[in-house]
Amino acid sequence: MTKFEEFENVIARLRAPDGCPWDRAQTHTSLKKTCIEEAAEVICGINILDQTGDADNLKEELGDLLMQVVLHARIAEEEGLFTMDDVIQCIIDKMIRRHPHVFGDSDGPGTDGTKESWEEIKKKEKAGKEWTEEYLPEAFEEAKKLIDKAKERKGFNRGTE
Repeated sequence: MTKFEEFENVIARLRAPDGCPWDRAQTHTSLKKTCIEEAAEVICGINILDQTGDADNLKEELGDLLMQVVLHARIAEEEGLFTMDDVIQCIIDKMIRRHPHVFGDSDGPGTDGTKESWEEIKKKEKAGKEWTEEYLPEAFEEAKKLIDKAKERKGFNRGTE
């Protein structure tokens, strides 16, 4: 068993009927707050690494962010939407598709690895799904509000108002 499979089993156990009440109660929506906080803490870990050379915090925070991904995938599996394997296959397919200069026909479109090639490939991928972009401005606003609330909870907004 890989460490990743072991971790998936830990999350499944936490979500089990006799698992952790907090973990069992979580939904995609309820996890927005912790997901955005963990992403910010990864940025903090990167900054610590850049400024001090110490990677311990980044390692820990990447684990916390990974927990968010695995927990969301577990919830989706319970809801019959998709599995962790589906999530992984989706990103494998995307990376191969977006890197034809590495994985594909060396003479085909997008094979030079430039930003223009990348954008051309992304545009083809999004064909028929352009409507999803309409949700992005609202998501950025929500993320900003969630970050502001996290700063408040952690005491970083005191004395700035």
